[in-house]
Amino acid sequence: MSTQCQRPACEGDYEDMGGGELYCDTCGLAPVVSPTGMVGSPPTGIAGGGRGGSRGSNSTSQRSGSRASSRSSSRSSTSRRSVSGRLSRSLSGSATARSVSVRSSGSSTSSSSRGRLGAGLVLVPDVPRPDPRTAVMEKPEVPERKRFCSRSDCGAPVGRARGERPGRTEGFCTKCGHPYSFVPKLRGGDIVHGQYEVAGCLAHGGLGWVYLAVDRAVSDRWVVLKGLLDTGDQDAMAAAISERRFLAEIEHSNIVRIYNFVEHLDQRTGSLDGYIVMEYVGGKALKEIANERRTTAGKRDPLPVEQACAYGIEALEALGHLHSRNLLYCDFKVDNAIQTEDQLKLIDMGAVRRMDDEESAIYGTVGYQAPEVAEVGPSIASDLYTVARTLAVLTFDFQGYTNVFVDSLPDPDNIEVFRRYESFYRLLVRATDPDPARRFASATEMAEQLTGVLREVVALQTGRPRPALSTLFGTELRVTDTELFAELTGDVSRLGGRDTTAGARGRRKRGAASTVAPRTSAAAPVTVAGVPPVAAAGGPPAGAPAAFGAPGAAPLSAPATHVRGSGVTGGAGTALAHAPTHTAIPAPRTVAPGPGTPPGAHTGGGPRLAGLDARATSLALPVPRVDANDPNAGFLAGVMASAPNELIAALQAVPAASLETRLRELRARLEMSDLDAGVQALSRLESEHPDDWRVVWCRGVTSLVTGDNENAALSFDAVYDAFPGEPAPKLALGICAEVLGQLDNAAEYYRLVWMTDPSFVSAAFGLARVQIAAGDRAGAVRTLESVPESSIHYTAARVAAVRARLRERAPQEPLLGDLSAAASQVTGLAGFGLDAVRRERLSTEVLGTALDWVLSGSPAAPSPVPSQHASSGPRTLLGCELDERGLRFGLERSYRILARLAQRGDERIELVERANRFRPRTWV
Repeated sequence: MSTQCQRPACEGDYEDMGGGELYCDTCGLAPVVSPTGMVGSPPTGIAGGGRGGSRGSNSTSQRSGSRASSRSSSRSSTSRRSVSGRLSRSLSGSATARSVSVRSSGSSTSSSSRGRLGAGLVLVPDVPRPDPRTAVMEKPEVPERKRFCSRSDCGAPVGRARGERPGRTEGFCTKCGHPYSFVPKLRGGDIVHGQYEVAGCLAHGGLGWVYLAVDRAVSDRWVVLKGLLDTGDQDAMAAAISERRFLAEIEHSNIVRIYNFVEHLDQRTGSLDGYIVMEYVGGKALKEIANERRTTAGKRDPLPVEQACAYGIEALEALGHLHSRNLLYCDFKVDNAIQTEDQLKLIDMGAVRRMDDEESAIYGTVGYQAPEVAEVGPSIASDLYTVARTLAVLTFDFQGYTNVFVDSLPDPDNIEVFRRYESFYRLLVRATDPDPARRFASATEMAEQLTGVLREVVALQTGRPRPALSTLFGTELRVTDTELFAELTGDVSRLGGRDTTAGARGRRKRGAASTVAPRTSAAAPVTVAGVPPVAAAGGPPAGAPAAFGAPGAAPLSAPATHVRGSGVTGGAGTALAHAPTHTAIPAPRTVAPGPGTPPGAHTGGGPRLAGLDARATSLALPVPRVDANDPNAGFLAGVMASAPNELIAALQAVPAASLETRLRELRARLEMSDLDAGVQALSRLESEHPDDWRVVWCRGVTSLVTGDNENAALSFDAVYDAFPGEPAPKLALGICAEVLGQLDNAAEYYRLVWMTDPSFVSAAFGLARVQIAAGDRAGAVRTLESVPESSIHYTAARVAAVRARLRERAPQEPLLGDLSAAASQVTGLAGFGLDAVRRERLSTEVLGTALDWVLSGSPAAPSPVPSQHASSGPRTLLGCELDERGLRFGLERSYRILARLAQRGDERIELVERANRFRPRTWV
């Protein structure tokens, strides 16, 4: 068989593109196939002309040349990036414009291996593959409102009605005289190229009518024939040829497959029309899926954000494959992606162009196309822009996206999905930044961040963590703030201690033994030095829910806080509740209770918390991973020095310092508390790499260490803008918000991190810390008890949970449920590495709180003296009877055990004295 091209004046040869498909290496056309299957050589040609047609079905499109456009993009030069950070706005009063350039994580060149939508995180409903015949239009017509001149420099409305006379489907543009036709050129039963039997019209697209056909030469498979809008339109013909040429080389599960490019003689006009033969993709376009969702009022119901994210991830994988082949898609939108069964496919590839193409016309759609395309042409950044705009259109009622918000996003305060999912909003903000250089660097990078956002969304909705290994940050180095509460220096019981000074002095003088009778009633509360007597409460605080195990009892009524819980103090497996709304910043920790505060109610000044070491906490934040492209990456991987001074000495041996070695040295200076040298090193890095995200991250860490908390918050907020799917920036922002006193923001950031990835245990301790500071004891207990047993900090979290339940509780409160839970946890911690000293100290706190509760005369408390008519409920606590005598014996026992374990003599004497103060009065 001859391999020379059949076309006149073409000197090219046919190349086998795989599967036996031949295409000319010069004109790009396939050979004409005769009915017998043999190669013939009828004379053919390609008609010339201008670019045709409105792009995309059922949407308004923008056509632009590579150097000019009918739509100006002047707004992009004056637009300011909308930064979403609540913390940043509270600091500066306006959105910050700090920019961060990012390191591309590369793009995938392999085909998709994902079998289902949703990346294994969310289940997207399948779209069944319909019978192709049901998709054929009964009466193929183009609505008058969608008829425009096909010339790229005209675009005037054509074929419109005048009075009672309907618009013409064929004719000439009254503005430029260019012919137009919206009549299908093929009818059912027509045979194209001696091989494809036409079944009917499917739709009218940007390049003309789309037909369904049967390939009689290959197993009667269903195919699509995509015709040209106008055979006299040279641009349209070129677009069709380019679509075939690009797709013939591409095989990807998320991109429609092209089979052939053929020509057919129109018997009516005598013209030779070209058609692209493509894979038939049965299913629904994203536009159709979105429009089918309706509320009870008949309005469009936006897609769930997790479903839209799943579509976006698949689309980005397809675009990444095109980018790896030096191709740009240019026109992604809801019309051009179809879900078939459990897969998403890109269709309508007529706008695909090579990255180095500066001559051919550019196709794009108003509301989706990036603003700079009209002036500088398309790019990878503009492709990613279209994906973000599509996500916005799918997830909320985006009114005005083709005019008012043609190249911007609405205020997040007016969009519920933005208020609820800040990370999702930040991702859209970065992907649609007016400056292309500040968008995501690659489709792979955007897909990674979108997957991180999806993990966060699913975790918030289900209450189940969705962790993943970050490609940008290492793991959490250490947890420095597991001791939430200040050390208890006073007595564990305010009501049960006795002053034993006189008795001790009497014994030293060999005086008579005490003749005080044993206590038989709790009517007269004991007065402790410095603590006024506490009268029995007339009843529990109003409005409190009943405590478990204590009939008629009710726990503390706490003020509303920024973190809402489920209302149940759960066990180890309890998940944090989702709280999408935000309230005002709670009062500082030291604010005294206001007038009218219920007895025992906790305000911001609840239990005394241990001070937060901002320096140690900031240095424990995850460290950015070493850039594999850095010239000293291999050297840093082999450095074994752990001490900061040893590391600095090792780094000085590098022949030529690089960004990574300088960042490592800066961190070592901070760990050595050599702040002056560290600040100077940071200044030099900022002057050379002002927008590198790793330098900005180090700026945040350095600012926290030096006490410049506001600058630290702004720096970490910029990194969050750049990587909205990463937990590390949110953890850092939680720390900044806490040290700045913004407890509601701190709780929100800590909650996002902890609910998404439980490997960041410092987020759990941070969340519990701000919950306690805001008066939310129950929320703090739930957070601490959600630390899994597999964590090395499980014991510390349970110890903190016990103290969060009981520390500085008012004796009148219904404490039976918390006392029982705390005692059970203390007992269970013996099997989790809790040493004897900490166990007995914790036991004294539980028993001391129980003793105060019994002595207070609370209605829910048992009588201090054992009674035959005791109320129902647990009667023992840590092996002690739940009455005054039993609890005093328990305290004495624990203090004597601590005395035996004490290392110093003065500590041993003090512990023995405490044992004597709490032991019950006896005759011996």
